[in-house]
Amino acid sequence: MKIGVVFPQTEIGANPANVRDYAQAAEGLGYDYLLAYDHVLGANPERPGGWRGPYTHREMFHEILVLFGYLAGLTQRIELVTGILILPQRQTALVAKQAAEVAVLSGGRLRLGVGIGWNEVEYIALGEDFHTRGKRIAEQVELLRALWANPLVNFSGENHTIPDAGLNPLPDAPIPIWFGGGADAALQRMARLGDGWIANYMPLEKLRVEIEKVRGYVVEAGRDPATFGIDTRIHITRTAQDGWAKEATQLAAMGVTHAAVNTMGAGFTTLNQHLEVLAQFKAEVQA
Repeated sequence: MKIGVVFPQTEIGANPANVRDYAQAAEGLGYDYLLAYDHVLGANPERPGGWRGPYTHREMFHEILVLFGYLAGLTQRIELVTGILILPQRQTALVAKQAAEVAVLSGGRLRLGVGIGWNEVEYIALGEDFHTRGKRIAEQVELLRALWANPLVNFSGENHTIPDAGLNPLPDAPIPIWFGGGADAALQRMARLGDGWIANYMPLEKLRVEIEKVRGYVVEAGRDPATFGIDTRIHITRTAQDGWAKEATQLAAMGVTHAAVNTMGAGFTTLNQHLEVLAQFKAEVQA
């Protein structure tokens, strides 16, 4: 099982040196990957009609693919994972271009996690239809893979048209596409189209049931579940330090292929507090 870190998007701040130091420290500690959350806009909770959601305009989010372009040149080995990029609120060809560029500049270290998101305000502001997002994402994934694999693409779908055009540069290898989401329709979609599942946090017994469910859908889709990855998180606010190694062992036994430690929300106010926990976590899990 590969061990990663959740980039503390809402707490890292805007100082580029802190962003650099965090990523380089995680790589230096031997972590396998860095996973970052994605939001373009945050809504004002005091807007007319109100607003309910886990994030507002007060939480800082670095734009995820620009962030990874920056980190590509500052790191050597660590995998960069969007966890997840909200694909249907974006133009597909532009995502293909940006992701290909990150893959090229990082030497093939990008894993693209995608999902449909929950924030309707972002869809409205970006000019995309919130209500058809689940239907559109399947065609988007098909188009992404076509654009990454071919110098020229002719594509005519329900929502996209590419008239004999292509990206340059192309990635040297296919970019893995993993899916977020937990609804049954999302699990069936990822089983058909995805290389893996980036799961939201849930108790271990529930996660065990959901993993078996998605593996069943992978088999129904005519695919080998052994080739389908599972990525989840260990939250230090939910699991005490003396339980980190035990939880990692349990996840590995369940067939989880990737697990990332999440230090956000623990009340840390400095970069060093995050990094100290990363060092402690890595030592505990390795031991």
